[in-house]
Amino acid sequence: MVATPGDIPFEAVLTGQTPMLFKGLARDWPLVQAGLQSGQAARDYIRAHDRGGRVVGYTGDPAIGGRFFYDDTRTAMNFKAERAPLEVFLQRLEEVEGRNDAPAVYVGSADLDAYFPDLKAANDLGLGLEVFGPEPPMAGIWIGNRTTAAAHYDMSNNIAVCAVGRRRFTLFPPDQVANLYPGPLEPTPGGQVVSLVDFQNPDFDAHPGFHEAIDSAQVAEMEPGDVLVYPALWWHQVEALEPFNVLVNYWWNAAPGFVDTPMTTLLHGLLSLRDRPDFEKQGWKALFDYYVFGPADRAGAAMPEAARGPLGPMDETKTRRLRAHLLDRLNR
Repeated sequence: MVATPGDIPFEAVLTGQTPMLFKGLARDWPLVQAGLQSGQAARDYIRAHDRGGRVVGYTGDPAIGGRFFYDDTRTAMNFKAERAPLEVFLQRLEEVEGRNDAPAVYVGSADLDAYFPDLKAANDLGLGLEVFGPEPPMAGIWIGNRTTAAAHYDMSNNIAVCAVGRRRFTLFPPDQVANLYPGPLEPTPGGQVVSLVDFQNPDFDAHPGFHEAIDSAQVAEMEPGDVLVYPALWWHQVEALEPFNVLVNYWWNAAPGFVDTPMTTLLHGLLSLRDRPDFEKQGWKALFDYYVFGPADRAGAAMPEAARGPLGPMDETKTRRLRAHLLDRLNR
């Protein structure tokens, strides 16, 4: 148990790769208190802070059971995405609330700073540089009815606050990727690769490794005011369990903003490494271990500082030069 958000042991969560759930830590938020009154009170509270921007929302037929996913071809989605004022989606949620045959409706990761800055100011964990470092976190709000976000990973660490309703997070460590059977790189339901396994009705003939994934799963049952913290690259399926639900989350990384996303490296690895003979890939693996995955200062340690170039600590200038060099090689 911790008394305040500032007491969360972030170092233990991240370096220990140990997701942690903190019960009731945000229960005093005005948004949480409104939701404890009723879903309508929560919606009215959100309305009072809406600046009228057009947000991205998603609607799925009742037949999908709230699971935003692919159609049977795995080349298109089983839902419709649209950009509209928040009020459109709030009214849609009100119209179907309580119906057993309600379509699935949610607004995903609307930027609090852009759309609801006053709501963010009144409902915040009060964390700063000591946790997030010099780059501010991306704070988002998720609003909807009974929906399921298929298991996926994010490239940032995450603080998830269950503000209204209840949520269930099912989490898996990064090393379970093969047992979760990731789907296509594109298109994706929400920008990230998702697991093809239907957790409610798993097909173990098609996905036998999911047995092993289940053994390593961690489940967080969240109530209003609960706070979940978990590291980047952990797979997580998120189920919203009430007729009206709201989640607030914060994404952040310790890496400075000028550092590129590793996903770019992975995609280029598909292009340059994956289909080479295995003996070559083993050689490249040794080089990657030396230059990338080993100690950051090892590759440049034996040479004068002035000669290290990108083998020394990165800064904005070195990053720009290295990126230009890469683009030149790619365009040859």
